[in-house]
Amino acid sequence: MNKNITVVLLLVLAAGCSTNPQDGASMDPTRKVIERDCTRQIDNPEGGLLLCREVTEAERRARIAEEERQARARKEAEERAARERLERERAEQLAREEAARKARAAEEERLAAERRRLEAEAARKAQVERERQERQEAEARARQRAEQEAREAAERECRRLEQERSDGRALLANFVATYGKVDEFNVIAGQITAFLDKARKVKPCPPA
Repeated sequence: MNKNITVVLLLVLAAGCSTNPQDGASMDPTRKVIERDCTRQIDNPEGGLLLCREVTEAERRARIAEEERQARARKEAEERAARERLERERAEQLAREEAARKARAAEEERLAAERRRLEAEAARKAQVERERQERQEAEARARQRAEQEAREAAERECRRLEQERSDGRALLANFVATYGKVDEFNVIAGQITAFLDKARKVKPCPPA
């Protein structure tokens, strides 16, 4: 039974694959005739008439060379595509790294600028505070100097008045000693002597 099936299949293949194109074309002139190498596996995806023919050694070598060339071309294209993909990925990675670097640099510059601003603000406030303290110290020194000058002036005035009183009493005492015996000045001399004999309430001058 298996032998019969094999014979039938061979007859069908022989009917579909003829060495004479006119034999296949005479069956249906509208069908497409497709030539195939009978030494290789036959397929008929287009549904046309198959023309089986012998392929020469030169054609076979040429076909093999073409297939190898196409295979090399496909392999080279795949390798080139892989290299281009790797290069593209590498370029994208570098671009991301560069963008990240620039972002970090920008953030560092922003922080540095903010730090400089805060330092400048702190320096300005410190300068203002120093100037305020210096101004207060200068005002305090000026007040102390004015108070000292006022005390010294008061002491000088007090001593001047005391000196005038002393000089006046000395003049009165000299008048009594010089003219007290003159009858015309006896009364006045007595009054002056009584005045000079009174205890004085001397108020001490304040220290400078």
